[in-house]
Amino acid sequence: MLNDQYWSERYEKSQIGWDVGNVSPALKNYFDQLTDKSVAILIPGCGNAYEAEYLLQQGFTDVTLIDISGVLVQNLLEKLKNSIEKGVCRVIHQDFFEHSGNYDLIVEQTFFCAIDPIFRHKYAQKMSELLKPSGRLVGLLFGREFVGGPPFGGTKEEYISYFSQYFDLKTIEKCTNSIPERADNELFINFLSK
Repeated sequence: MLNDQYWSERYEKSQIGWDVGNVSPALKNYFDQLTDKSVAILIPGCGNAYEAEYLLQQGFTDVTLIDISGVLVQNLLEKLKNSIEKGVCRVIHQDFFEHSGNYDLIVEQTFFCAIDPIFRHKYAQKMSELLKPSGRLVGLLFGREFVGGPPFGGTKEEYISYFSQYFDLKTIEKCTNSIPERADNELFINFLSK
């Protein structure tokens, strides 16, 4: 079971191969195009929250982070203490599927691939529920298969089957500015909530 204990042990033992140590170039590029710094942003399965740090540095004022790992959440509460005290960032220890809220933008970065594939339809539906009308789900999905998991990979066609019911799939294309280790293995997505 991929629960708090599983992920917390991974963080405690520094077994975090998905962690790239920085905001991903594709997401940074997308964030740099956003002009409204007050949009409500959710980053589920936030990991070490490099995307959140970047957004906060750029002056965004409504960033919510969720992660199932209690160990990670404690680290983030300390790391993002100033932003939390200013009221521009929230860090929540919670199972994503139990979260409620209303967001303009949800950022996907190595969260979908960490969820057992049997929950992928539920993930797509939950994302749709959490977004405001015309809200966006933007991020990266692996465009390849993996043996075992996590990570759990997939194909563009498979992803379309999960998301097309809930979203207008504006973009689902091979990412052109992935980090070198993930070159040709990521799809950039920009989905508009129906």
